[in-house]
Amino acid sequence: MLRRYLLPLYLLCFICCQNEYTVPEYASYDDYPVYQGDDLGMNYTPDATTFKLYSPAASAVRLNLYRKALGEETAEIIEMDPMQDGVWRAVLDSDMVGRYYTFQIQQDGAWLPEAPDPYAVAAGTNGERAQVIDLDATDPDGWQQDQRPTLEHPTDMVIYELHVRDLSVAPNSGIRNKGKFLGLTESGTVSPEGLATGLDHLKELGVTHVHLLPSFDFMSIDETKPPAVRGFNWGYDPHLYNVPEGSYASDPADGSVRVAEFKQMVKTLHDNGLRVIMDVVYNHTGASEESVFNRTCPGYYYRHNADGSLSNASGCGNETASEREMVRQFILNSVKYWAEEYHVDGFRFDLMAIHDIETMNQVAVELKQIDPSIFVYGEGWTAGDSPLPVERRALKHHVPQLHDVAAFSDDVRDALKGNVFDHSARGFISGRRHLDESIRFGVVAATEHPGINYDSVNYSKGFWAPGPDQCITYASCHDNHTIWDRLEISTGEASERERQRMQELALGIVLTSQGVSFLHAGSEFCRTKGGEENSYKSPDAVNQLDWTRKSQFRDTYDFVRNLIRLKKDHPALRMRTTAQIAEHLKFLDSPEQMVAYTIDGTGAQDDWESILVIYNGHRSEQQLTLPEGKWRLAVEGNQVNQEGMKTLRGAKRYSVPGSSMAVLFQK
Repeated sequence: MLRRYLLPLYLLCFICCQNEYTVPEYASYDDYPVYQGDDLGMNYTPDATTFKLYSPAASAVRLNLYRKALGEETAEIIEMDPMQDGVWRAVLDSDMVGRYYTFQIQQDGAWLPEAPDPYAVAAGTNGERAQVIDLDATDPDGWQQDQRPTLEHPTDMVIYELHVRDLSVAPNSGIRNKGKFLGLTESGTVSPEGLATGLDHLKELGVTHVHLLPSFDFMSIDETKPPAVRGFNWGYDPHLYNVPEGSYASDPADGSVRVAEFKQMVKTLHDNGLRVIMDVVYNHTGASEESVFNRTCPGYYYRHNADGSLSNASGCGNETASEREMVRQFILNSVKYWAEEYHVDGFRFDLMAIHDIETMNQVAVELKQIDPSIFVYGEGWTAGDSPLPVERRALKHHVPQLHDVAAFSDDVRDALKGNVFDHSARGFISGRRHLDESIRFGVVAATEHPGINYDSVNYSKGFWAPGPDQCITYASCHDNHTIWDRLEISTGEASERERQRMQELALGIVLTSQGVSFLHAGSEFCRTKGGEENSYKSPDAVNQLDWTRKSQFRDTYDFVRNLIRLKKDHPALRMRTTAQIAEHLKFLDSPEQMVAYTIDGTGAQDDWESILVIYNGHRSEQQLTLPEGKWRLAVEGNQVNQEGMKTLRGAKRYSVPGSSMAVLFQK
């Protein structure tokens, strides 16, 4: 009787041994396999949902299923099967829509804490659990007919950098959906003074692109708390890169609501002629050892120092390794996903120089295949040193090696208002001497130009932008002090009206220089954050747009709005090539602390035959001898009239008030 069962028992043991998974051995992360598919994460159909996770060094992987976004309920555990190229898979043959899930891996004999899917497209409260959704069901009415507003060339852009919450959260915004994606969909909203706010303000101002500070799921806001006490953060602490931020949705527990409302926001902005740019932060994650990446594929997604510790070029505790194939693939697939699923029109890369040049070039190539008008730009610097060799970094000075990727010009930013790290330092707009050449460098958008003495430029000792479309011309952004606060610190003795003129000069230089114009939200009405420099987690009272300032500084607002109109109406102020700028823009001899130049408007296909632009950075009036001919005055101080306010004759001395600008034309 005993002998009868020996053979089947032996065969059973043999079969079990054959099914045990043997973990491959890897000498380094560079030896990890590369999965070529684009279907990692959750792929839903009503009949079946497939889950895939990349984790080559795992010895086992579990899929944990839940019915709630949060809670201590017991998970339904599914053992996932190993595939080729380090991928694990589970297929569930039922309609899983609405279910929440996490992954949990076993590595080196231990089970790591569970984590949401790094490739998740939806998640519940605080992003603790990913969620299965039907993406097609989240499309708003008319989504398939949604069109990106027309954009002929990047130099036609006027970018408006905005935090989603800042726009609408103030009590005086007149907006119902305060701090939400839907706050950007409301029209007819006004301030207590009856002036347009929110969406209508953006349309009235005339900007072309709304740059949204990080709007993917980030870590620092507790979505279990009421909106009024959740706190504030800029969002540069990424958690789930392909999921909209829950605190900006009307229901953070339901992933489909986040998706639907983000899409509705994009469609509304498109319908109103505005394109949408996402601020993306692929250079680091909000958590380090406990990040989603480290809990599902430990170590692989990060760079390390020689001693094995995490490198930290981000200044946030870690940095991602974009040069590794699966990290690069993650970044590429993520931007493509936002461009295709959400119709996003551009991407601003935080600390872009942490990424390698090849990755950034591939990003541009992939996005241009989706739509040639999608725009990519970033910060051409790091916050610290990196193991990535300098020659491989996507630095500002490596922009000539980048194709269809632009960088911010800190040269013109600091020339305008002073070095950002020296709060008392003054700039051209506040009367500092020896910055004229840096302003000229900003005027030509960091391109090669025969009229620039590069040895006298503040930071760059040569041109770095192959074309004006690869230079972001700006005076301020969310980082550091607002222009208004900086001027209050550095020119404390100046009157409010004097500081207002300085602010207008800064914005006037940005909007009449070549390159891609970039404005910080609220700078058009002298935004203040009460003197705070780094307001990344300060309360709404500090960060919100105070809409009463639009009435208080109406002259500045109208000046900016009219200059944007002027820029749109005159191609000479937004030339498309370095050759055009070098041929048609000529600098004039002028007193110190004054920059003046002419543009041959006819050559630049402009109906103004010639344009003369003058910036006076001196605190007092200065004079310039006008070139020959009759000149019509279109801009003087903060007054703008494209028909011309008066006629001036050449070879005469023209007085430009202190801290102001002028634009004249011949027609």
